[in-house]
Amino acid sequence: MAPISPVAHPTERSQAVDIRVAGVTKAFAGSAALHDVHLDVRPGELLALLGPSGSGKTTLLRIIAGLVEADNGQVFFGGVDATSLSVQKRQVGFVFQHYALFKHMSVADNIGYGLRVRERANRPSKAEIRRRTSELLDLVQLSGYESRFPAQLSGGQRQRVALARALAVEPRVLLLDEPFGALDAKVRKDLRAWLRDIHERTGKTTVFVTHDQDEALELADRVAVLDRGHLEQVGSPDDVQDHPATPFVMTFLGQAARFNADIRDGRALVNGKLVPVAAPKDTIGQASLYCRPWHLKPVHAGHGHHQGIISGVRRLGSMRRIEVLQVDGTKLEVEVPLVTNLRVGEQIGLDILDGVIFRDG
Repeated sequence: MAPISPVAHPTERSQAVDIRVAGVTKAFAGSAALHDVHLDVRPGELLALLGPSGSGKTTLLRIIAGLVEADNGQVFFGGVDATSLSVQKRQVGFVFQHYALFKHMSVADNIGYGLRVRERANRPSKAEIRRRTSELLDLVQLSGYESRFPAQLSGGQRQRVALARALAVEPRVLLLDEPFGALDAKVRKDLRAWLRDIHERTGKTTVFVTHDQDEALELADRVAVLDRGHLEQVGSPDDVQDHPATPFVMTFLGQAARFNADIRDGRALVNGKLVPVAAPKDTIGQASLYCRPWHLKPVHAGHGHHQGIISGVRRLGSMRRIEVLQVDGTKLEVEVPLVTNLRVGEQIGLDILDGVIFRDG
């Protein structure tokens, strides 16, 4: 197979839009699943729809695909209103979590199925289908497996076949619904790097659903975070991690401790002591300060913004995670260098080094 030319990264392209979701709302049996969602997906982008169960991420993906009809709003593909178009006319490739392969068909027949069932006028020749199938087997690293059946494959191999089948019809966009959700942790991690490589080689605009924060942050060019049908934030992995737009984004993307803060003259105080964290403009009075474990520094007891007793110490890779029990009974987690010598039962203070402040109410 001829080598596939490298594809320009989406940030190197114009800010054109390949998929536009405009004011989409959806309810099931009177229960709202999506609330006025607006989302743009750029050409060649790999975008993650990330959220917990019930956030609306899969419903949104299925509305983009045409598998579910929105109650209100529109979906555009390349500027064309596709809201009323069928799945076939939208030209999407869809990969489900549970493979959805035909058990009685070989790997090659599964991959070529979408081409064989096209209307006669648009159906490629048998030779072209064989060529395309061989090309895709090579792309997904399954050359030599064409005669096997799904039952003879591992879970990861089946998902590769499912992706090849979706790519065979040369879709405009690729939509993946928790593609690695049914696989074990090691296979999931291996397939992340593989999918990223496939995306770089094909340049397909791709939207994938996941509830796995690490998966979204590792794979995606941008991440759209949803909660209870609301689109909370869209941004690069660095944006959503370092500059969360809402408390939900802050807490969903990782461990975070909350402190009551008092904002005065643009400065933030915790327990009457100044913290080096910028307060949002026009914020006065009570607010919430959220800190990551590495935003907290152990100091001698009686010093710092907070006091507590070490209730747990455990190794976390090249760092050490300290669990601190506060006076009010709540626990904080603090991340410190491995060489830090702290013991269970020791009283310590905590300095707040950084964090994010949100207005209360």
